[in-house]
Amino acid sequence: MIKTHLTGRSFSNSSSSGAGAVREREVLRFAAELVAADAATTASNVKRAVLRWAEKQIGDKLPDDAEKGGAFDYLKGGRTCIASGFSDEDRSVWALRVDRPDNDVAQRVWTTEIVIGYVPGREDALFSLRLLVSSPEEYLSIEPAVPRVVEEIVNGYDIRINGRLVKKYLWQVCSESEANNLVENLLSPFRPLPYIVCSVAEGESRPRLDVKKLAKAVLGIAKVVVLPAEWTWTLTRNLGKALSVYNGAIRVYSPGFSHDSNHHANRLVLLESDAADAARGARSSIRKLVAAESLRRLSLGEDVLSFSSVRETSLDIERNRLVRLNSNERDQLKAANKQIIALKDDLERSRKDQQWLSDEHNKAEERASSLQRQLDFAQSRIRQLSEQIRSRGASPDEEVVLPSDWEVFSDWCDDALSGRVVLSSRARKEVKSPLFKDVKTAAKCLLWLANDYRDSRLEGGNGDLRKPICEGVKNDRCGADSFDFDWGGRKRLVEWHVKNGGNTRDPGRCLRIYYLWDDDQKSVVIVSMPAHIRSGAT
Repeated sequence: MIKTHLTGRSFSNSSSSGAGAVREREVLRFAAELVAADAATTASNVKRAVLRWAEKQIGDKLPDDAEKGGAFDYLKGGRTCIASGFSDEDRSVWALRVDRPDNDVAQRVWTTEIVIGYVPGREDALFSLRLLVSSPEEYLSIEPAVPRVVEEIVNGYDIRINGRLVKKYLWQVCSESEANNLVENLLSPFRPLPYIVCSVAEGESRPRLDVKKLAKAVLGIAKVVVLPAEWTWTLTRNLGKALSVYNGAIRVYSPGFSHDSNHHANRLVLLESDAADAARGARSSIRKLVAAESLRRLSLGEDVLSFSSVRETSLDIERNRLVRLNSNERDQLKAANKQIIALKDDLERSRKDQQWLSDEHNKAEERASSLQRQLDFAQSRIRQLSEQIRSRGASPDEEVVLPSDWEVFSDWCDDALSGRVVLSSRARKEVKSPLFKDVKTAAKCLLWLANDYRDSRLEGGNGDLRKPICEGVKNDRCGADSFDFDWGGRKRLVEWHVKNGGNTRDPGRCLRIYYLWDDDQKSVVIVSMPAHIRSGAT
């Protein structure tokens, strides 16, 4: 609500680009509401805290105008600190930009943009932050970290992100009820932040990396959770082995996670107990991952305001004010020149940013094309090798041990059929305690889908394989029992199933496996099994 009132009028969506001979790249974004009874007082107090932090960044005292809460320019010793803002009957907005050189790398400059705003008469205020880095380096070797000013704000005030209070400390799971609560949080469609779940291996007392340091670095853009070994089974039982985390591993659960999520999209990091270098690499990759997620999640111009948009609006308001007051031409010209200079600066930044984005897009397309060619070759090679194995009278899955009971069926599917067959959340629930007894026959059907059916799809077929699979079991169209199913963000028609000739009145003998083909993941999605869905003609 607050951001709508703050951004709904004259803010632009311009994005920053590198100045001079360097490229400026955005590293992360942060946005939150400051919970308060009086927004104006809170905004003023937070502004003072930000100014104290800014003085530490530049290593000097700011101009007197800074203490008054107005606009100012500080340019000294390669460090800059600029503020701008405006107020009217609808909103009050103040923005600060700080530039400081990197302590270790020449020509690398860090930029922090902070915007504080509120709507008069409302309780809460808005706080947003952008971290950017300018450098001539083609490949940046950095570990993103939320600027310390965020920690200072969290320590001093209650802040909310998407209605949820942000706490400074990491979450240590201490009971099964808390583990179940973690599962609920992971599956919540309203969860705004990534969850970094750090499991503790059996026999060990703590995670294999410094979770306190990690939690501090990602404060406000991710949540760090410590999961002791005894409670990892709660996640495995509820999410399945492929989507769980255990034995000292770390998994980053992105917002929007569900039972149907691709496990590769929720990054799993494996760590050895004594591998210090691996721990450092894991910490770095995780921080980069959640920083990139903050850029995707928060919209520039809506959730997060840029310094340039506030400055442009401020200059525009001042120029219009002078016109209304019939100020002399000299003052109006001075105001117009300030605006022109600011616009030229932003235009140049935007031009360079667009060029860089175009170059990066071309590089990404080349990499994607190369990876697709590699994937196509690998899949073709796998099919060739599988055919060679079959020509010798053997099976590619000859060594696969079929599950003996339904309790381990989901884990068996995740392990034996990974990348070929995926159980939907609906199917995972259904196979926990089904009435159909013959679990091995059901497993054989999934093996057929993973091999014969999938191979036919990869070779360009339309999946029309109406044929026997094993004794008494065949693949066939659903007919009147076809139904829609949400998968991959859209509705899909389920019109094929594997079935036997069992007595449909006896669920212990009736087998039905409803499935669809996911062309993006090149895998078979098991929508529902092993019971008969009653719909259409039945």
